[in-house]
Amino acid sequence: MSNVPIELTLNERTVLPSDLRYLIDKYPREVWQGHENLGEMARFWLQRHDMFRELSAMLRSSLVDFREDRLDVEAFAGFFAPRLRFFLQQLHGHHQIEDMHYFPIFMEAEKGLKKGFDILENDHEVIHDALERNHEKGRAFLQVLHENGSRRRFAADEYAKENDDLILMLTRHLADEEDLIVPVILDRGEAALGLDQG
Repeated sequence: MSNVPIELTLNERTVLPSDLRYLIDKYPREVWQGHENLGEMARFWLQRHDMFRELSAMLRSSLVDFREDRLDVEAFAGFFAPRLRFFLQQLHGHHQIEDMHYFPIFMEAEKGLKKGFDILENDHEVIHDALERNHEKGRAFLQVLHENGSRRRFAADEYAKENDDLILMLTRHLADEEDLIVPVILDRGEAALGLDQG
C-alpha cells in the first residue's frame, strides 16, 4: 500500500481535499459536456464509468429482487452470473489501463495533482482487494444458489454486504477520479496531452 494518509483513503474520505480541487473549481461538472476540449477519449472514458455505475445498480437490483422472492433461481442465475463476471473483469482491466497508461500522463502534465493520483492508485489497490473478495463471495453464493434454507440465505446475505461495500467504494472513487482527470483534459486538451485518437 502507498503512503496515502488514512483520512484520504477510499473508505475514509468523503471528498477530495481542497488543495486538489483547484482545477475542478475552474471546470465544474456543469461545463464538461459543452466544453470544446472534451474529446473522444474523455467521452469514451466517462461512458465506461457510467457503464460501471449502471452494472452496479443492475447487480444490486437483481440481488434485492432475488432475496425478496421476486426472481426465481433460474432467472436470477441467468441474469446475475454473466453480468457479475463481466463487471469484475472489465473493472479490473479498466484500472490496469489507467494505472499503466493514463495516470502517468496526467501526473506529468499536472504535477500539482500528484498527491491526487497517488490517492487514486491507492484506491485501485483497495478496490482490487474488494474485487477479489466480491469474486470469492459471489462464487460461494452461486455454488449454493440451488439449495434451500439457511445456507443459501447466509451466502446471499454475505455476498450482498460485500457487493454493497464494493459499490460504495466504487461510487466514491469514480467521482473523485473524474473530478481530477476531466478538468486536466479540459484545461490542456487531448491533443496536447497525447490522448487524441487521431
